[in-house]
Parts: sequence; C-alpha cells; structure tokens
Amino acid sequence: MATVLMPIPSTDFDPTETGVPFAILEAAGHRVVMATPDGRPGAADPIMVTGKGLGILAPVLRANADGSRAYEAMTARAAFLSPFRWDGIRADDFDALLLPGGHAKGMRPYLESPTLQAATAAFFAAGKPVAAICHGTLLAARSKAANGKSVLYGRKTTGLTRAQEMLAWRLTAAWMGDYYRTYPTPLETEVRSLLARPEDFETGPSSVLRDSLAHLERGFTLRDGNYLSARWPGDAHRFGTEFVDLLAKR
Repeated sequence: MATVLMPIPSTDFDPTETGVPFAILEAAGHRVVMATPDGRPGAADPIMVTGKGLGILAPVLRANADGSRAYEAMTARAAFLSPFRWDGIRADDFDALLLPGGHAKGMRPYLESPTLQAATAAFFAAGKPVAAICHGTLLAARSKAANGKSVLYGRKTTGLTRAQEMLAWRLTAAWMGDYYRTYPTPLETEVRSLLARPEDFETGPSSVLRDSLAHLERGFTLRDGNYLSARWPGDAHRFGTEFVDLLAKR
C-alpha cells in the first residue's frame, strides 16, 4: 500500500478536503503522513468547522455532517497529532502527494511556500501520483518544473471555479468582506494563465449538491495521467475514491 504525503498550513485549511480523503485513503489501507510548517498539529478553518459567522447560509457553506465527522476522526490520528515539518519533506520518502485546499487567509503561507512548491515539483518530476483539490490546484500550478514552467503546463486540470468563488463571495461580502477571496485574482484566472492553453482548465458541470460515498456522481474530478484534480468540498468523496483507484493503477 502507498504512503501518501498530505501537507497542510498551520490554520485555515478546509476540514472536508482533508478529512474525507484521509478517511477514504485509510479505509483502503494506505498510510497518510501529514506535514505542517513547524511540525505542530494544524487547525482547520474554524468558520468551515462551526459555521459561525455564516448566518443563515451556514448549513450550505460549512462542512456538512460527513465532512465534520471525517475531520474530527482525522484530528485524533497520530498522523495529524505528530506531523512532519515542511522543510523535512523528501519526495523519495513517499509514494504519492495529496494537496488539499481552503480559502481563508491562513492558506497563503501554504500556497506561497517555496518549500512546498519545490516538493510538489519533485513529485511531478518523479512521475508519482499527485492529487489536488480546490486551492491545492493553485499550489500545484505555482510549482515550477526544471524548464521554468508550471508542472501543470501541458496538463488538464480543474480547481475552484471562478463562478463558485465569486458566488460565495457575493453571498457573504456584506458582512464577511473578502473572506472568500483568498487573493484579488480568482483561482481559476491565475491557474489558466499558467497552463499551456486556457482551455486546459475545465470547470465541470454546475452543481450545488455535495457528493457522498452513496452519491459519487455528484462530484467532479479530472484525471490527466498521474495527476488528479477536483474543485471544492462537494467533490471530496469522489476525489478520495478516484485517488485510491489511481494509486491502485500506479
């Protein structure tokens, strides 16, 4: 079975995009190793965990019951309680890489880390399976291959779509400001600019329903060789399941 690295920031990562794939990988017999900037346990975005501040939109925007249970279970695992440090990551020590997302400002050190970008590039260079969901696709897109281009240059990917990002922002901006805007430039716009062709970014079908193990068809993922991508927490179960399948075929 594979040993999968899942780096996370100190705070503000999405609970569903970490907890659900973690649970699916673990159930399939794989070992997940986590890494944080300082080797101390991270903490998910509290708004996504509790829904506090989201008002009447909390049931729609926060982690649902599946995501909450998966995150709570993950936080009790040794991998979560005793993570590696980012600067101790060596691609040779792992079989695969999983890049979760999140949108709050605590994600910026993760998305901008030269250490994580170099590690991500090393996984791609070695031909190892890499999976990225939501803002994890931005970290992948910012990682450069030896030729100076993005590791996603010449590949197809999805990620948090501009429509999804702007809708969440417009629905909450009146009282939450730019909480849903990680950067002024939407994720989709930046990722498209780093690809060989803008059309290599695929948005997938419109959906407001989250997937589950019983309804994987509600999720959307995109596979290109050893690279798997997904858009938002609503794709997390299909994302985790597809990654298990990708690892089985590696």
